Amino acid sequence: MNNQKQQKPTLTGQRFKTRKRDEKERFDPTQFQESIVQGLNQTGSDLEAVAKFLDASGAKLDYRRYAETLFDILVAGGMLAPGGSISDDLTRTEFCLFTAQEDLETMQAYAQVFNKLIRRYKYLEKGFEEEIKKLLLFLKGFTESERNKLAMLTGILLANGNISAAVIGSLFNENVVKEGVSAAFAVKLFKSWIYERDINAVAVALRKVSMDNRLMELFPANKRSCEYFSKYFTDAGLKELSDFARNQEAIGSRKELQKELQEMMARGDNFKDIIAYVREEMKKTSIAEQLMIGIVWSSVMSCVEWNKKEELVCEQSIKHLKQYSPLLNAFTSQGASEIILLVKIQEYCYDNIHFMKAFQKIVVLLYKADVLSEEAILKWYAEAHVAKGKSVFLEQMKKFVEWLKNAEEESESEDEEEN
Repeated sequence: MNNQKQQKPTLTGQRFKTRKRDEKERFDPTQFQESIVQGLNQTGSDLEAVAKFLDASGAKLDYRRYAETLFDILVAGGMLAPGGSISDDLTRTEFCLFTAQEDLETMQAYAQVFNKLIRRYKYLEKGFEEEIKKLLLFLKGFTESERNKLAMLTGILLANGNISAAVIGSLFNENVVKEGVSAAFAVKLFKSWIYERDINAVAVALRKVSMDNRLMELFPANKRSCEYFSKYFTDAGLKELSDFARNQEAIGSRKELQKELQEMMARGDNFKDIIAYVREEMKKTSIAEQLMIGIVWSSVMSCVEWNKKEELVCEQSIKHLKQYSPLLNAFTSQGASEIILLVKIQEYCYDNIHFMKAFQKIVVLLYKADVLSEEAILKWYAEAHVAKGKSVFLEQMKKFVEWLKNAEEESESEDEEEN
């Protein structure tokens, strides 16, 4: 028996040296900061020179890795700690956004610096938006002047499309809302944004990211009313923003009203109760009859599952509208309301292709039910129709309109004979 210890097999072979490019470089923003600060101190307040320096430095420095540090320096002069303070032991520059002059022209020039940088290095786009979101959360750590400059810059960047309106979500954070910081910041932001574009462009951008219905959140919960919002921004010289908020509230109220209407119809509530409810809401929300008839029409047409076959949907719609004609009649007491209803019917039949052949039958039914008058139908035919399906619907209505005109002429002749 062999008592000698058996040697364990070992792997032998050449040991490869790790290539330099495969070695993970240690994250060290301080060295990056020193390089950027040194360059900014050399270029000084010449923003054209700053833009050229940043453009050239991107080839030598790792912007992708140190994007947050880069933007911190350009805005505040150095790396920001949580809360918005700058560490005193780190190199910093006095040539940054926060030390610049507090006026719109200077902020526009700074916006161009950021614009050129991001256009040159597209990968910075997302990081830049995240930086703005972070800065808005740090507002309490900045001075009033620094907040004003950042607000103006943010408004210009939003107007230029460099960032999305989603950044405004940071202003709804409770820490910046409760002391009125968010609302004051929003005044400067919206003023510069509207100055660069207009309220319509602002509204489109807000709707795109579902921020249009959240602006009340700029205020503490006990002040979130349309009246308070309107007064605050009107007093600050932003009446167009106040009007926008009022309009948004009205749209919200109309949606709620339509939802309630549909639920009442689905439950089978009697028309007397539905009409009373709608009239009460009209008083409370100051909705005109011309607007209400559109809501009623949409509700009536939404409370049924329509047949997909064209030949069957026509018969189904006539039966359904005959049932709901008293409800439509209650909100067409004015000629203008009748015209609105005719246009709504025209648009509905065009947008829902199975209803294209039902238009004339629907109009005739509502004429017989005293919802639509001959004057309204003739006016719609002559001038008040819209472009949607115009040629098809006018052709459908041609014989009926001729009949109405002849009936009107006969009536006039009889009146003359009697006189």
